[in-house]
Amino acid sequence: MPPAFEAILAATASFFFITLFLAVILIVCRGLKQRRSSEPRTRPIQSSSLTSISVGESATFDPSLKRISMGELLAATRNFASDGIIGDGSFGMVYKACLSNGVTVAVKKLSPDAFQGFREFRAETETLAKLQHRNIVQILGYCVSGSDRVLIYEFIEKGSLDQWLHDTSEDQQLSTPRLPLSWETRLKIIRGVADGLSYLHNLDTPIIHRDIKASNVLLDSEFEPHIADFGLARRIEWSHSHVSTQVAGTMGYMPPEYREGVTVATVKADVYSFGILMIEIATGRRPNLPTRLDGTDVGIVQWARKMVAQERHMEMVDSNVSREGLRENEVRELFRIAHLCTSEISRDRPPISLVVDLLYQLFS
Repeated sequence: MPPAFEAILAATASFFFITLFLAVILIVCRGLKQRRSSEPRTRPIQSSSLTSISVGESATFDPSLKRISMGELLAATRNFASDGIIGDGSFGMVYKACLSNGVTVAVKKLSPDAFQGFREFRAETETLAKLQHRNIVQILGYCVSGSDRVLIYEFIEKGSLDQWLHDTSEDQQLSTPRLPLSWETRLKIIRGVADGLSYLHNLDTPIIHRDIKASNVLLDSEFEPHIADFGLARRIEWSHSHVSTQVAGTMGYMPPEYREGVTVATVKADVYSFGILMIEIATGRRPNLPTRLDGTDVGIVQWARKMVAQERHMEMVDSNVSREGLRENEVRELFRIAHLCTSEISRDRPPISLVVDLLYQLFS
C-alpha cells in the first residue's frame, strides 16, 4: 500500500475516533444536565437557635393583667415607634405603652442580635418575677413571637435618676423643666437603693445585680427609687462566687479588680458600684468623665478622696443643691461611707447590710 494512502487512512481513522469520543462526552454531559434539572432543588439549611422559644409564647406575673399578645404590644407601642422610647436598657430599648385595659406599662424589646440575648431574657423573667420589694422594679410579664422577645414592667413615672441628675430637659409628666433634686431627696434615693440592694444580697440565694448605676435607678411619683434592668444579674451561693468570662458593668462604676482581669462576680462589686453612685448623687458629677483637680484629670474616686483629705466636703456637694439647712457633719459622714464602699481592696468593702445600718443612723 502506498505510503501516501496509509497516511490518509490513519488521519481519517484518528478523526473518526476523536469525533466519536467527543460525541460520547457531549451525550454524557447532556444526560447529567437533564438529570440535575429534573431533581428538586435544595435550599440552604438555616440553623435554628438552640435557645429559641416557641412562637406566640407569653406570660403574666400580675393576676390583675390578662395574658398580653405581641399584637397588642405592637398596637400599644405603634410598632415600637422611636418617639415612644423612654430608656436604653442592657440589650434593648424600653418603650412606654398603654395597654387596651388602660394600664400604662414599660416594654423592653430585646435586640435580636443582642449578645447572649436569650440568657439575659431568661435571667430577667425568672429573677424579677420572684422579687417583692418596694425598691425593686416589678416585672409584669413577657411576650415572645419568633425571634422577638419582649419584657413588660411596671411603669415608673419620673424616669431614671440619671435624667434627674444630669438632664435639664423638660419633665414629660409635668411639662416643666426638671428642678434639681434637693439634698433630702438625694439622701432618700441613696437609702432606698441601699435597701433594695441589701434585699437582693440577703436572699436565700443572693442576687448580684452587676450594673448598679444612675440610669438603672427609676424614680416614682414620690421619688422613691426602684432598681431596674436585671439583664446582667446572677444568682450565687454563699459558698462560692459566680465565675464569669464576661466583664459586666458600666465604665466608671466597675470595681478596680476588673481592670486586673478578674471576672468573678461578687456582692462586693455591687457595693463598689453603689459607692460610686453615692458620690454621683451627692456631687452631680458623672463617674465616667474625668474631673479636674490641681491641674490634673483624675477619676471620681481619686478626686473625692483628695477633696476629703483637704477637708473640702462642702465644696463637693452639687452646686445645684441649696446650702440652706445643709449640715457639714452629715455631708462628711456620707462621703466617709462612700469611701468605705469604694475601697480598692474588695474584702475591705463593707457588706451592703452594714451600709444600710450606717445610712439609717445618719439620716434617722
